[in-house]
Amino acid sequence: MDFPCARGIQARREFYTIMCDFATIVNRFQFDMNSGIPPKMRAQRKLRPSRIPKIASYIMDNPEDYILSAITVSVDKKVEFLPAKSEGSDALVGKIRIPSNARILVNDGQHRCAAIRMAYGENSNIGTERLTVVVFEDRGLKRSQQMFADLNKHAVKPTKSLGLLYDHRDTFARFIVTLANDVEVFEGRTEMERTNIASRSALFFTLNGIAEATRHLLKIKPKTKTISAEKQKLAVDYWTKVSKNIPEWNLMIDKKITPYELRQEYVHAHTNILTALGLAGNILLKRSDWQNKLKGLQKIDWRRDSPIWQNKVVMDGKMLKNRLGIKRAANEILKKLGAGEYLEAGA
Repeated sequence: MDFPCARGIQARREFYTIMCDFATIVNRFQFDMNSGIPPKMRAQRKLRPSRIPKIASYIMDNPEDYILSAITVSVDKKVEFLPAKSEGSDALVGKIRIPSNARILVNDGQHRCAAIRMAYGENSNIGTERLTVVVFEDRGLKRSQQMFADLNKHAVKPTKSLGLLYDHRDTFARFIVTLANDVEVFEGRTEMERTNIASRSALFFTLNGIAEATRHLLKIKPKTKTISAEKQKLAVDYWTKVSKNIPEWNLMIDKKITPYELRQEYVHAHTNILTALGLAGNILLKRSDWQNKLKGLQKIDWRRDSPIWQNKVVMDGKMLKNRLGIKRAANEILKKLGAGEYLEAGA
């Protein structure tokens, strides 16, 4: 098999970058489908079957604009580099010849390959689609295992906030970004990239925190990617009314107090209370007078040292974040608002 390629050097070893069609990936590339092989005898992680249909669906559902990153393989036979005639023997472009009986092992990207196989089984027309493949010569199991470790050692997933900001296919994600711009207290005060905020930052909320609280508010499951226009309006109305009834938030809007000062003194400057407000809101929205009930937020003592938050979201002066504590905080808010209904303690 001959493939046009670019040649490079890493750690004094040649490697090649090729474009490989899906049909070849399906028919020639090998990845471990046998979970019975002991880890020490494998050069890859065990495939997680649940991941494969999701990636396959992504390919099939977005035929015009899906994107898959490059995969890395190793070949257990001698790979011959044939330089482009016009470039001479030192050429960095040309083609590589891989023996037809060579074993092509996927070192990185086996879930993508398995998904391509699944999608190809549904629609063989995608066989001419191509994927970038980085090719190394196989130097045995130990080297292949080290390649896997090295390729994954420095991989870092994007933060949840950044994932929301950049996901243009997810209707809920797009709405959360819009919400962060449409509600006055969120606008210009939301950390769009990180999931935490530096102590002296002028930002006050995180995009992920707003998303989490809004999911609880509207009782939207984590994997739900759509949200009706009615629910979108309800969320905007709720968070707008909440912000109007928390005195310190209004002082911040009027620049009479800084986000830093609020973080030092008040629990509502932290994501766990925003989540608690979302949980409480889901109960309140069942009432026709929910907007009037929210006026009770003005009378709540939001200071960290208030007894109502101790051992719920505050312990020894430090903010806590655990589900039960957040739920107890939500019930405390509902109690203060006279909601007449509460969250189940163990739910």
